[in-house]
Parts: sequence; structure tokens; C-alpha cells
Amino acid sequence: MVHSQPMIRLKSRVQIRSLLARQCLAEFLSVFVLMFLTQGAVAQTVTSRGAKGNFFTSFLAGALAVTAAIYVGGNVSDALQNYTGGNLTVTGPQETASIFATYPASYLSLTGGFLDQVLGTWILLVGVLALLDLKNKGVPAGLEPVAVGLLILAIELAMGSNCGVPLNPARDLGPRLFTYVAGWGPEVFSAGNGWWWVPVVAPMVGATLGTATYQLLVALHHPEDEEPAQDLEFAQQKAPYLETPDSAKKPESKL
Repeated sequence: MVHSQPMIRLKSRVQIRSLLARQCLAEFLSVFVLMFLTQGAVAQTVTSRGAKGNFFTSFLAGALAVTAAIYVGGNVSDALQNYTGGNLTVTGPQETASIFATYPASYLSLTGGFLDQVLGTWILLVGVLALLDLKNKGVPAGLEPVAVGLLILAIELAMGSNCGVPLNPARDLGPRLFTYVAGWGPEVFSAGNGWWWVPVVAPMVGATLGTATYQLLVALHHPEDEEPAQDLEFAQQKAPYLETPDSAKKPESKL
């Protein structure tokens, strides 16, 4: 190719040798894609007052954002100022803080929200471990991000009205810190009876419990000599095209 040599020289100059540094860059880009798509969908819903989006579109965008972010890693628009009149609020009908971080519904207590997030993340981890378990049914190679995205969509549709199912500290704490310094102020930490710590702590508890549950109830009980399901299926598909040496050498009967 015409550009092959220049690209090779460029790669040799800019390629990062450190595995940790490469992983950090990939994680940074993945989280950017995740947050851009997720918060963009929420911003469109909030600033249009539901005319150009709703709960379902926000949840669907969030699920697809996870799918895109997994594949990738393997600023506030003028509409916000027009909507708020320049007043950045955390609560009330003109609030915009929920574009960036999650806040509990008015009926949800801290205890209820904590249990909500523990349960949601528990389901997520059980599902993800099942999808990636080669000794279970699994999914076709390369479609794991799609399956995870659909799993998250199901969780969002089932539990999203309580607090927006953050499920991940990175989804909530970073954006909340941004709103704190960008003009929304300390209320982003005091709103919801000090809700901010729940999306940080509860998902870690749920993830731990979900992992333990899958390991204790499923993974540890796979037969040791059982072939992974995908490998076994591949072998079965390949078998009809193979013939033994004896059958290959057997002369055709003349009778």
C-alpha cells in the first residue's frame, strides 16, 4: 500500500510500549464514549422537556453506549443554557444536574436505593459471568458486547425509575465532581439526603455478591473434564467432514 511505510514509521515513533499506559488510554477512550452517548441522550430528554426523548430512549442509548464502549476498549451545549436561563440547579422542574449524575426518586430512601443498586449490579455480574463462561451456553465470539448491552437495557427498563441505575462508580462520581466545579455547587453532594455515596459503594457490594453467587451456584459445579460448549459445538460441526483412514482406504464393493 502507498501509505504503509509512512504508517509504519509513525507507529514506530508514537507506539507506547508500556502495557499499563496502553490500558489506561483505552479505558479513557472507552469511558469517554460511554459518558458522551449516555449523557447526550439524557441531556436531549431533559432540555427538550421530553419532546425529543424519554426514559426508554435514555436507557436504550445507555445500553448501546456500553456496547460501543466495550468495542472501543476491548461540553455542555447551548441548549442547556437556554433551558435553565443560566441557573444551574440540582432540584426542581428546571434541574439539569441529573444529566450528568444520578439522583434518587422522591420516594426512594437511602436504604432502598442502596438495595436497588446492590441488586442491579448483582444481576449485571451474574449475567456477564454467564455470558463469558465458555462452559455455559455463552455467546458467539465477537458478540459479547452486544449481549452485555442488551442485559444492561433489561436492567434499566426493570429498575430505572428508582435512581437511573448507575451500576458503576465511574458512571456517577466523575460526572458529579464535574457538576460540583462547573457551577451546580455542593448541592450535588447533599441532594437526596446525601445520595452521592450510594452509587459509589453499592455497586461494588453488588458486584462482589454477584460474582460469588455465580461461582458458588454455577461455575464451581462444571464437570472438570467437560469441553467448553463452544469448542464442543465446533468439534461436532467439523466431525461430518472427517473420515477415518480405514474408511478412506476401504475399496468400493463390486456387488
